[in-house]
Order: sequence, then structure tokens, then C-alpha cells
Amino acid sequence: MHEPNPISVAARESGEPVFRQVGVGPWSQTHPGEPRPDDPGSPNYDSRLDSHLLDEGDRRNVLDRYRYWSVAAISADLDSTGRHEFDVAVENWTHDFNIGSMVRTANAFAANRVYIVGPHKWNRKGALMTELYQHVEHSPGIEALIGAWRERNPGSRVIALDIVPGAVPLETYRFPRRCLMLFGAEGPGLSSKALELADDVVYISQFGSVRSINAGAAAAVAMHSWVVQHMD
Repeated sequence: MHEPNPISVAARESGEPVFRQVGVGPWSQTHPGEPRPDDPGSPNYDSRLDSHLLDEGDRRNVLDRYRYWSVAAISADLDSTGRHEFDVAVENWTHDFNIGSMVRTANAFAANRVYIVGPHKWNRKGALMTELYQHVEHSPGIEALIGAWRERNPGSRVIALDIVPGAVPLETYRFPRRCLMLFGAEGPGLSSKALELADDVVYISQFGSVRSINAGAAAAVAMHSWVVQHMD
């Protein structure tokens, strides 16, 4: 017989919903009697620990191992431990909310970089502050981006994700280890120039009544497919 879930029991007894508390409190409360940590820093940053977080607590949505770390230290650690070898780009013609979601997903799957093509202004709400830890760059146009990316990554492939004639199903596609994935804005998809410049065009098979899933979801599926194929 299974033991009752203590959280469920507490919720039933109190009549109120029980929410899981995110993060940790001040160091003095979480480590009573222990001295405040003395962080010597590293070549990448002066100190990993943020004194304000140590004093006030760290309620950010970060991994436990990054508790009390500064934003700069977390970003530097991601760089040093190894981001993955794919970049992602999105054509930003409609100030799409999903761009923020894409940045958040790129951080979750440790993408090397996110490129936003077009206007610099984009809706950051969906990113939930992950843009602080993720390299995000802007490019004025798709030709400029792909041209510069190919120069820095000779022999690597550019992959467009869109449902168009001639595209191959993602389920049968083998992602190159080093690649740039292109995504279109919600609705219009990728521009004809982006499709023309891509080495491969891939689509995500769907089985419902609509033609496409939103751009943020498509990016998550594609990035996870890369991870499944290439993670050691």
C-alpha cells in the first residue's frame, strides 16, 4: 500500500491549496550557526556569490547549485561547462510573444546563442528573465545573419523549421552537431529568403486540425530532438 502524499494530506486538512516554495531564504536561516561563505572567485568573475541574495534569500527559478550565485557567475559557468553546439534564430517581424518563450527554451536546453532577426524590440515577458543567462544577439536581416554565421562556422548547416513543400519530417532527420536552426514568427512562418538560404528544411509532424504549432513549442521540440540525438 502506498504511503499518502504529505502535501495532499496537508491540503485536504487545511482546505487551502499548498504551494511549493521556490528557492531558499537568507543564508543565516538556511545554514544556522554556519559562517557566511567566503568565495574566492575565479578568473571569470570576482565572486560567484551575490551578497544581496545571501542577505535576503534567493527565490529565483534557477538550479539548486546556482543558489546565491550572481547572474554574471551563472552565465560564466554555463559558458565554461559547455553550452551545446547549436544556435537558434527567429525572424522577429511581429513582436511575437513566443520569442520570449523561445529564449527561455534555449536557456533550458543550453543553446549556444539566440539570434533575433529584425527589430531589436521584442516581448521579454515570456523569457522569465532567462535572457540574463542566455547569449542573445540581434541581426538586421536574415542574409546578414546567415552570411556571418557561415563564415564563423564553415561546413556547418543551416536548418529551417517550417511546413512547406519539400520539407522533410523531423522524426527522420539527423541534426548535425553544429548547426543553426531557423524559426519564423507566429503565423507567417519563415521568409522566402530564409527558406532559400537554408541547407535543409524540416517540419514537425502534426496530427490535429490546424496547420502548425506555435513557434515557442516548435523550438522546444526541435532543440530537444537535437539533445536526444547528441547528448553523451
